Amino acid sequence: MTKIPPHEGMRNPNHAPPPRTMSSTAATASISTTSLTTHLTILAFLSATTVYCFYKSSRLRHLKLSSPSTNPNLSSATRKGKLFFISQTGTSRTLAQRLFNLLTSNNLPFELVDPNVYEPEDLHQENLVLIIASTWEDGNPPSNGVFLSNWLSESAEDFRVGSLLLSKCKFAVFGVGSRAYGDNFNAVGRGLSTKMRSLGASEILPLCEGDVDEGELDKAFGIWSKEVIKVLKAGELRGNGNDLIEENGYEMIDGSDYEDDDDDYEDEDEENGMESDIVDLEDIAGKAPSKKDMGAITSNGKKNGQKEMVTPVIRASLKKQGYKIIGSHSGVKICRWTKSQLRGRGGCYKHSFYGIESHRCMEATPSLACANKCVFCWRHHTNPVGKSWQWKMDDPLMIVNSALEEHKKMIKQMKGVPGVTAERLSEGLLPRHCALSLVGEPIMYPEINSLVDELHKRRISTFLVTNAQFPEKIVSLKPITQLYVSVDAATKDSMKAIDRPLFGDFWERFGDSLKALKDKQQRTVYRLTLVKGWNTEDVDAYSSLFGIGNPDFVEIKGVTYCGTSATSKLTMENVPWHADVKAFSEALAEKSNGDYEIACEHVHSCCVLLAKVDKFKINGQWHTWIDYDKFHDLVASGEPFGSNDYMAPTPSWTVYGANEGGFDPDQLRYKKERNHKSTR
Repeated sequence: MTKIPPHEGMRNPNHAPPPRTMSSTAATASISTTSLTTHLTILAFLSATTVYCFYKSSRLRHLKLSSPSTNPNLSSATRKGKLFFISQTGTSRTLAQRLFNLLTSNNLPFELVDPNVYEPEDLHQENLVLIIASTWEDGNPPSNGVFLSNWLSESAEDFRVGSLLLSKCKFAVFGVGSRAYGDNFNAVGRGLSTKMRSLGASEILPLCEGDVDEGELDKAFGIWSKEVIKVLKAGELRGNGNDLIEENGYEMIDGSDYEDDDDDYEDEDEENGMESDIVDLEDIAGKAPSKKDMGAITSNGKKNGQKEMVTPVIRASLKKQGYKIIGSHSGVKICRWTKSQLRGRGGCYKHSFYGIESHRCMEATPSLACANKCVFCWRHHTNPVGKSWQWKMDDPLMIVNSALEEHKKMIKQMKGVPGVTAERLSEGLLPRHCALSLVGEPIMYPEINSLVDELHKRRISTFLVTNAQFPEKIVSLKPITQLYVSVDAATKDSMKAIDRPLFGDFWERFGDSLKALKDKQQRTVYRLTLVKGWNTEDVDAYSSLFGIGNPDFVEIKGVTYCGTSATSKLTMENVPWHADVKAFSEALAEKSNGDYEIACEHVHSCCVLLAKVDKFKINGQWHTWIDYDKFHDLVASGEPFGSNDYMAPTPSWTVYGANEGGFDPDQLRYKKERNHKSTR
């Protein structure tokens, strides 16, 4: 029998078995499996955590937005609500002040705050914020709101900030803008609403957009203000603005519609919005608009399906300013110089420069709409604005007849006024001149040529002023006694700041308008309005424009100060003295290298006239006056004619440097007693 060694047949309890060896491939596989399992476990944990965090954030925000609120203004006994105004020319500031007064009268504690002096980092501590925001140039905020707006934008886009930064804050925004500036209407208000909500703040009222051009800003703001008071006192949170829309006809925008569009606003004024004036802004704590009034407003001036340029509110406002509204888009108003010469107290600068009879001049316009919102406009910006004709159109014959009728009624009211003689009154009832420069842009009216024909048939001369934004209209214009182009600035940037034009290509349109003027055979004029601190230093730039339009004359006039207004921040400091106007005019004439010289001045109006030497200075004698009978004969003949065919000698009393300073010696000089304080 063969013996088997113990290690081959049985385990030796005193002898450990040899260690087992494993291949390298198997070992690697084992380690990889363990690592993968660990990674998957960690990833699952992180994913679950992330989902939970997102869920909690969303849930908290949903609960905050959907749950009813107690009075939002009284949620903190120690911190007042903030009422911000973002304003360039004063419109939004004025509205905010009136809302502040209304809040105070309702025992709702608020602070009226200029955001320029506010620290946005404190915004998360606020419980309630109301914002009145205008839109300025290119859809940007006014200067006092730039920092706050930028801070909100940066915070909303910074992932480190989070979406609940302003979760304790409730807010409402009222935007002030102008629809005439296109898609960027109220860009600032929309942007603020979107950014505030994206940072967790909740709107107690949807964004309300006020339009300065429809004449409804006052009433719209009044309605919104009362809704604010109602919400604050009752603790209501509105989910949408449909009730307000249906009840009052005003547009309340749910800002969520704009969440994806905020970066598209490129070309907006305030008001481009470039904000404009408040139309007869009454105390918003007073009587609410009646349903009858609101019905008239929300119809937007439409009759028989056609939109009328002059809405009921604009009509009422213009009437208060002394305008007589003709039809749906025209107007006439008696000029103070017409009344002055009726009384024998002197005529306007046109009387001195061109020989018109001021008491026989009718000031009118066939289009109350304009394409600019000039900062110095003395018409209070209550007229509509637009880039093209989009309204019901009245017949030119009706406009002329109605204008003459209304003008005569106003002249008759001067009967019995001290100084008005029967002779001058009878002359005034037979107008011989029409200044188509009352307000707005007259060449926007599609039938402007027919209207001019009607005036010329009656041997009424025409002085038409255009704002140089419709070059094609200038080209097609029939002969005008004297055609003006407003040249309010000599550079693109300054024109944008001063004229606040609606057109994006305003500078190109301006240049083309000057070129079109050059081809006109009748008398042409550059009209310069000097605004101290804005355009009085641009002598070289202005002189460079002479060759483009080659005007017969250049009128240089100091801006007229019209008192404090929400449309402009101009003060008496911006009004040049006559000496300033003279100095500017002399420098401009010198830059022309002898092509132009100063011909006349009207000291009372702070106005100076430059004229082309080779055309209007004959044998040392100026011929800036007009032979009006000759002009009408030339028009009636149908033959081509030029400006030198109807000129007349200029009297000595209006020549530059004369002792009379442009005041007609046949008139009685009268100086008013002025008791108000002067700032100059």
